[in-house]
Amino acid sequence: MTAFRPAPAWLSDAVFYQIYPQSFADSDGDGIGDLAGIADHLDHLAWLGVDTVWLNPCFASPFRDAGYDVADYLTVAPRYGTDDDLSKLVDLAGRRGIRVLLDLVAGHTSDEHPWFRAAADDPADHRYIWASHGVPDGFVASPGTRPGGFLPNFFASQPALNFGYARESPAEPWRQPVDAEGPRANREALRTVMDHWLRRGVAGFRVDMAASLVKDDPDKRETSALWAGLRHWLDGAHPQAVLLSEWGDPAVSVPAGFHADFFLQFGGPANGLAMRSLWNNGAGTRDTAWDPLDCFFDASGAGSPRPFVEAWRAARAAIGDGGFIALPTSNHDFSRLNCGPRTADQLPAAFTFQLTWPTLPAIYYGDEIGMRYMPGLPDREGSVLGPHYNRAGSRTPMQWDDSPGAGFSTAPEDRFYLPLDPAPDRPSVAAQRADEASLLHLVRRLVALRTANPAFGHDSPVDVLHEGYPFVYVRGDRFLVVVNPARTPTSWSAGGTAGLLGGVREVEVSGVRIAADGAAVEASGFGHGVFELAGPDEGADR
Repeated sequence: MTAFRPAPAWLSDAVFYQIYPQSFADSDGDGIGDLAGIADHLDHLAWLGVDTVWLNPCFASPFRDAGYDVADYLTVAPRYGTDDDLSKLVDLAGRRGIRVLLDLVAGHTSDEHPWFRAAADDPADHRYIWASHGVPDGFVASPGTRPGGFLPNFFASQPALNFGYARESPAEPWRQPVDAEGPRANREALRTVMDHWLRRGVAGFRVDMAASLVKDDPDKRETSALWAGLRHWLDGAHPQAVLLSEWGDPAVSVPAGFHADFFLQFGGPANGLAMRSLWNNGAGTRDTAWDPLDCFFDASGAGSPRPFVEAWRAARAAIGDGGFIALPTSNHDFSRLNCGPRTADQLPAAFTFQLTWPTLPAIYYGDEIGMRYMPGLPDREGSVLGPHYNRAGSRTPMQWDDSPGAGFSTAPEDRFYLPLDPAPDRPSVAAQRADEASLLHLVRRLVALRTANPAFGHDSPVDVLHEGYPFVYVRGDRFLVVVNPARTPTSWSAGGTAGLLGGVREVEVSGVRIAADGAAVEASGFGHGVFELAGPDEGADR
């Protein structure tokens, strides 16, 4: 198969912003966010400097899994508005230089999807994975006249679409090959869905659980081949569109055809560990199967950036110039940066790192003001996945201002999609806009710094000078970055690199001092700083 077309040029400089539509802004007073509410706040995103937004699923759904149970891929859910409302949002965002990505749930549908209702009564329909006799372990009994049962993904109400099995077995006759009729029809359906929304102006898709399509595919060879075929179609039909995967293993997913993939708390063997050891985002939601880790961006100072750096280097080496790695602050499935024992004063160092490291940054709505993870919330649309894993705490309403409804909705608060943070000092966009020293202004300045300087780009080099507390690195041979996520002060002796650090200029600094001769770097607790290195005629030893 021929090589992929290079990624659209705009992607290399993208700053992503994830919006959970139910919780961002409610325009009609029903307590649930909607597309018009997002449109009403596009100026905030433009002011912040983000240029690419991805929305969690906004298609028609019974919402047993917050919209990840799709009942109609080609229709916007009425709770969010209409198809025309989405087109209007895309147009208004485009006028502000912001692209919109949709969330594509490729591996399963709702059990209310017409495809499934038809399959439940037709033994000849192979769009889903069916066992014709009995209900094997892991399957769900047929709800229709068709005998046997179907294989779900996650919840029983989410029947898995049939993309085939990498390995067949006579003992399990439901294992169809990837080129069988059902898998071929589903691959064609993915093209149809993507083409429909791309023609309406969206810029691409974030693909949910992209590694899960072909079953029993241990090396992901068949799943990779599936996505490679879709990428080649996309390159020809929509060359400016992008595919961003929820795979968690860029070394595999990008060569398979995705333009970019997230480092996530799960994924490849090194990447999940890397993210959990960077900022765990698991307090209150961590799966009990995850080993406790000393997290580098926790205040104890017991962690290390090394697992992340090593995983990032390995992924970059595997990807080459074929695509990108995205680094999120958090998302709808994991706790926010401000969670558990972590507090708001620890966030500036985290953002300084995220917005200066050579990955594509993805900011989860509300993280830019330090919204906190809310423990102890009730199950809402499938948010609870286990005794220690409730995602609702990361999905609470956006805090726009200090009014009783936080500017999210005019509905009574007992009708809100999820409760507001009840803390009297909860942060808000309005309050932080008025405070130049706020986290929001820092994030805005860092985004602007990144956007204005190619030295911070994904493809610009990084030279790690100290892999510890403080974490010290140089970007593009031009900027020095220092972060100390620990609460205790720390220092680093520059040794042979002292000449490099002499005569630096402060760009964005709080609690970091560099000796005039460059011999030492001192960082207060939670200190962070970006410095411009002296030019060749300015530094005595350069």
